[in-house]
Amino acid sequence: MGSNPINLTIRFLLELSALFAMGVWGWQNGEGSMRFVFAIGIPLIAAAIWGIFRVPNDPGAAPVAIPGKLRLAYEIVFFGFATWALMDANYLTLGWAMAILLVIHYIISYDRILWMIKQN
Repeated sequence: MGSNPINLTIRFLLELSALFAMGVWGWQNGEGSMRFVFAIGIPLIAAAIWGIFRVPNDPGAAPVAIPGKLRLAYEIVFFGFATWALMDANYLTLGWAMAILLVIHYIISYDRILWMIKQN
């Protein structure tokens, strides 16, 4: 189920939502011109790490190949920070909604999780 087009679309939307949540958090926690640095910089760095450090064939080539367990740990940190950022920015309902959707997504993607754990 992890490679189902509907699940991949949901995953992509969750990724975009996470980056947006990081930007909102950065905007609210920055002051003056640092608001722009945080609101743009935090999601940009998170997206760069997301795209560069990948498990080969998940899907496509990996610019920098890493073990599946390390990638899974980064995904937990990435989505965990985004969920926390929404809640910290007083968007509790959106934070809980994202958390619930992420849990459902990862349950549905159990085959991808098992595959990633086996990748070295």
